[in-house]
Amino acid sequence: MMEFIQRRLVALIVSLALGLASIPASAEQITDNALENERPTASAMLADAILARPMLLALTAAGTALFVISLPFSALGGNTAEASKTLVIGPAKTTFLRCLGCTESQDRWKNVDSEPVAQQ
Repeated sequence: MMEFIQRRLVALIVSLALGLASIPASAEQITDNALENERPTASAMLADAILARPMLLALTAAGTALFVISLPFSALGGNTAEASKTLVIGPAKTTFLRCLGCTESQDRWKNVDSEPVAQQ
């Protein structure tokens, strides 16, 4: 009986390992082409404009207030730039610069495509 359970357990572990090993291979199938063809829908734009942007604006305001309150401590710690980037600049960029209805990956792809190539 014990040998039967051990065989089942080994079979389960091997099948899980094979299944988990195939996940990265299927993730690589998403290409820039897929992001290019995937444009935001009207409902995504509407939800973004009505729900997400006002909440992100409130988050930007709260982050700004928290940054001002914590400014003496971050100045003493020497991480003022990091605190401003995390609490103010990040939410502000997401609120005002992200395309309407875009996911983060779509917006990143759009920005990479529009950036000028650095000359060497």
